[in-house]
Amino acid sequence: MRKVAIIGASGLLGRAVSRELERADGWQLVRTAHRRTGAGVVSLDIRDHEAVRNFLRAESPDAVVVAAAERRPDVCENDPALARALNVEALATIAEARAWVLSISTDYVFDGTSPPYFPDDAPAPLNAYGHSKLDGERALLSADPAACVLRLPLLYGPFVDWAESAVTSLTPAIVQSAETGSAPASMDAWATRYPTYTPDVAVVIRGMLDHHARGHTISGITQWSGDEPMTKFDIAERIARVLKVDAKLTAQRTPTDATPRPRDCHLDSGRLEALGIGRRTPFDVAIASLLANYPAMPTQ
Repeated sequence: MRKVAIIGASGLLGRAVSRELERADGWQLVRTAHRRTGAGVVSLDIRDHEAVRNFLRAESPDAVVVAAAERRPDVCENDPALARALNVEALATIAEARAWVLSISTDYVFDGTSPPYFPDDAPAPLNAYGHSKLDGERALLSADPAACVLRLPLLYGPFVDWAESAVTSLTPAIVQSAETGSAPASMDAWATRYPTYTPDVAVVIRGMLDHHARGHTISGITQWSGDEPMTKFDIAERIARVLKVDAKLTAQRTPTDATPRPRDCHLDSGRLEALGIGRRTPFDVAIASLLANYPAMPTQ
């Protein structure tokens, strides 16, 4: 039995990874969270470096999966100190652990002008979020070359509120446009995304952990991505079809975000695929499962 610490286990991805590993043989879980704590979850603020060191010394995990981060681009832009504390400095401390560290990063380390992107392609982030995640990658791998980074694109999956993912966050506006006859909901049709289902990512992470347990540790940069390109407008249309609502949508074909975002950061997943690691659930199947209980879901 090997022990794995899931840092940020209460978040969108952390919950999916925890559920996957709870079903897997050979792994003992230790879960941490900052705010959403409860039974079986250790309260840990990763900005408190001494608390992190004490936790790692006390638990002595064989592996650490870091799913905690500041992932909101606008927040990172407006509060770079917070972004650096969570996305860079915390990783440098976690890297001190005598354990294999797997940290989650983002496709936003690229500028989106020349997809697909391979792990060794030169990063060129456009915003503070991308810069902080790239600096975090470098801090981790500089401190521990045996560690691993897993870059991911737009995530969606089982959620506790709509805002947890830029996919599910579209749903209230879609429904409102259909039910109230208000002005059409404007949806971005400029940037291409590759929505990636968190239970699939959890399977990828379990595969990477199993490789480590067998003595074949994966180090350096890895990537995983869904393979269905779509804009937010496309996503909204698919959600409307699943909910069987006549949504009033309009395509916004120029970027309008205050924080610059890349246009197409498709990540090549070949390194993990070559190891037999991976799973992709079709978007329509996954989103139908997530919305099956609508409207008996949280409204905000």
